[in-house]
Amino acid sequence: MRVMLVHPSALMYSEIFLRLEPLGLERVAAAARDAGHDVRVVDLQVLSRSLLDRELASYAPEALGISLNYLANIPEAIEIAQRAKAASPGCFVFLGGHSVSFIAEHVLEQADGAVDAIVRGEGEPAVAPLLEAARDGGLASVPGVVCADGRGPAPKLLDSLDHPRPARDLMRKRNRYFIGELDPCASIEFTRGCPWDCSFCSAWTFYGRSYRKASPEAAAEEMASIREPNVFIVDDVAFIRPEHGHGIAAELERRRIRKQYYLETRSDVLLRNEEVFERWARLGLRYMFLGMEALDAEGLDLYRKRVSPDDNFKALERARRMGIMVAINLIVDPAWDEDRFRLVREFALSVPEIVHLTVMTPYPGTEIWHTEARQLTTRDYRLFDIQHAVVPTKLPLEHFYRELVRTQAVLNRKHLGLRNAIGAMSVLGRNLARGQTNFARMLWKFGSVYNVERQMADHRRHVEYELPLPKHSATPPGRQDLFIHTRALSHSRPQADPEPDGV
Repeated sequence: MRVMLVHPSALMYSEIFLRLEPLGLERVAAAARDAGHDVRVVDLQVLSRSLLDRELASYAPEALGISLNYLANIPEAIEIAQRAKAASPGCFVFLGGHSVSFIAEHVLEQADGAVDAIVRGEGEPAVAPLLEAARDGGLASVPGVVCADGRGPAPKLLDSLDHPRPARDLMRKRNRYFIGELDPCASIEFTRGCPWDCSFCSAWTFYGRSYRKASPEAAAEEMASIREPNVFIVDDVAFIRPEHGHGIAAELERRRIRKQYYLETRSDVLLRNEEVFERWARLGLRYMFLGMEALDAEGLDLYRKRVSPDDNFKALERARRMGIMVAINLIVDPAWDEDRFRLVREFALSVPEIVHLTVMTPYPGTEIWHTEARQLTTRDYRLFDIQHAVVPTKLPLEHFYRELVRTQAVLNRKHLGLRNAIGAMSVLGRNLARGQTNFARMLWKFGSVYNVERQMADHRRHVEYELPLPKHSATPPGRQDLFIHTRALSHSRPQADPEPDGV
């Protein structure tokens, strides 16, 4: 079959700080190609909608799949599905991805015939049987699939992260992918899943708290195939198992692979496995994202981070000592007032680290979805991008955004303003010499992306597609009820490690 896979447009946050290659879509593309299909990929983060329309006409896909890792992209995905059906009425259209997995039936109904199936769970093991069923029938028997005939068996977990390797050769304009000054930047996956259970996160509910690892040999072999000088390690928590981090490092050292790296991890993992991070710093680890989420114990307990403020600050000190620049994430509670925003600004200016702000957002698949969703002030998918407030704010909404943008502007001037651009001239010069302009462009884009008028206008847009509300229940759902993948049902040879101590 002729199969087209589409990644939707960039979200608000991605307009400035990063634009990552769609690694999951590349792996699904590889699995479909391995099954004998002709595959084409269109990434609307870097390609135009007009190009997609031209290719729908010229390529005439027999099947079209859309990646939906973010709720905010659902209206766009439904529109793309409608255009695909209009261009090729016989085209089989399916959706898949993290976010849509939790509300598959609802989105299928909203699409009103434009979508034939939705894949819940991991896409690699599902895509070949899905395409076979699209051709021969029996959709409702495919694991993980939701269609007009009902829900199929439980989704399957991928047997091994070693295969399939992402089909990077199908991507166009790879030079448009970057994260901060790492421009251009590829992405790679060493592990999948998270054994922690933070209340605001759906990574653990999606994977059923499983945790799987690629072999060090396969990870290093894939790294050797990446052309870009910079690589973002997309693991939810990097190097939970020190022997795995050391194993990959040893393989990279043996192959003499030198790149610059960016990764995400937790403070307690960094403190527990300090030698691993020191080794990776010698290999080229330059940036680290730490989801601190809150500055005080009360906030950390609220989000069930299972880490103390002392551990967070110790981790920052250790990273500084290793020469690793840390990007801190703090969750903006809609209950914040002016004093709280002021304290956050003072903290952010007192430390050398980069500080990012994300607005607390209840997502389907998270525990706070079931505790906070009935307070929603909007159900517009497009506002569920962690940059808009979707539950009541203590301050009037416009005042809340004014404080939020003011705080973000302070952080922007600290790290990305003209003064810092002059200081980073050597980095800019190297990037521009290679024809890389992503980092340079983002230095001056802040005001056009983050402003109160735009955010308030976003709330006034016509809403055609809305999130469902969670079903009312006298008791909160059990943890197993939140899982997309369950190890007992979806995988005959589970590769999960035991949960970390204290989790």
